[in-house]
Amino acid sequence: MQEDDTKLKTPPQTEYSILQQREIEAHILKNVFVIASQRWGEQAAKELIAETCAQAAIEHGQHLAQENGKIPNLEDFMNILPRWTAGNALEIEVLESSATKLHFNVTRCRYAELYKDLGLQDLGPLLSCERDGRFCEGYNRDIVFQRTQTIMQGASHCDFKYDMPSTGNNEESQS
Repeated sequence: MQEDDTKLKTPPQTEYSILQQREIEAHILKNVFVIASQRWGEQAAKELIAETCAQAAIEHGQHLAQENGKIPNLEDFMNILPRWTAGNALEIEVLESSATKLHFNVTRCRYAELYKDLGLQDLGPLLSCERDGRFCEGYNRDIVFQRTQTIMQGASHCDFKYDMPSTGNNEESQS
């Protein structure tokens, strides 16, 4: 018996770069922001977007930590960093990289360019930048994240500093 070719088939899984994913999300979240602003005011709408993106970042961190198969350190993070830079989304100058330190500057950010092109530069920090620290909450809570400036907010570069107090077994802090 032949399979019925008229039935809908599940399309093959497609891999999107994080930049492409952010563009898809931005189109949806722009509409959410407009509707939420009309209903509850701009501040409440921004809080909704911030909480939504924060939760997505934490879940993304949890997923990548689980995919890692062990509690990740900053060397592991350096190994997955190309997911964010794919398609020349970020131009990065690594300043220091080890199991306990990952410091780098972003000198070009296509995420910022994307949000500007979409007229969302004011929401850009909520849609993208604020995810960076929240990602660590899901990936490894022992990672301390600091950044003092972003291209999204007009600086010449973003200064990323990820630090870990030790590379010891941090299982208790992950539960």
